[in-house]
Amino acid sequence: MDEEQLEEKEETKEETKEEWIPKTKIGKLVKEGKISDIDEILDKGIKIREPEIVDFLIPNLESDLVLIGQSKGKFGGGQRKVFRQTQKKTAEGSRIKFVCLAVVGNRNGYVGIGLGSSPETVPAREKAIRNAKLNVIKIKRGCGSWECNCGEAHSIPFKIKGRCSSVRVELLPAPKGIGLCVHNELKKILSLAGISDVWSKTFGETRTRINLAFACFDALKKLSYYKIGEIQKKSLGIVEGKKE
Repeated sequence: MDEEQLEEKEETKEETKEEWIPKTKIGKLVKEGKISDIDEILDKGIKIREPEIVDFLIPNLESDLVLIGQSKGKFGGGQRKVFRQTQKKTAEGSRIKFVCLAVVGNRNGYVGIGLGSSPETVPAREKAIRNAKLNVIKIKRGCGSWECNCGEAHSIPFKIKGRCSSVRVELLPAPKGIGLCVHNELKKILSLAGISDVWSKTFGETRTRINLAFACFDALKKLSYYKIGEIQKKSLGIVEGKKE
């Protein structure tokens, strides 16, 4: 991102800040400048209920959409799409609904995913991005691979498992330079989280992309469940949240 784009983003951020009228106590403290770090909210387990809070406290927030839908094709081999379309038959006719799955992150230890649905595509996408911002978490990164042992936060510190419905995802530390050896849609989540090297195993009905994405997100969330000593933190180069 060049300097002109950064300046435009800062101007847009200031305009949004002036227009935003917070409705929650946390939102008011953020707008007044009394809370300047997202960790002050996440460490206390406070639920974020306004997406503008994340916009102001996490700079350079990026978003991406997971390909969860599929267009009709010969023998069921249609092209993957961002929106999953469903229909409900009623007395008045067919009701069409679009479902979208969004991922947000700053590529530096913070990531979130969210699901949105609407009778139209644009509102479904906006709802998904909004819900992803409300579900932002901070993760632990490190170098847990015995093949590398570089002490940099480029992978995950230890093996972790996540689950959603029948889908299970297992993430394993990888040495530097391996890259993201995961499903293409999971690469979007891990790269926005700031992880550059990892191995993975998947089990269950992995064709269901929504469950696959949430299983990966569940694994990343569990990285913060375990307490690690100071000696292990230094040897594995563990960083929680942003890396200075």
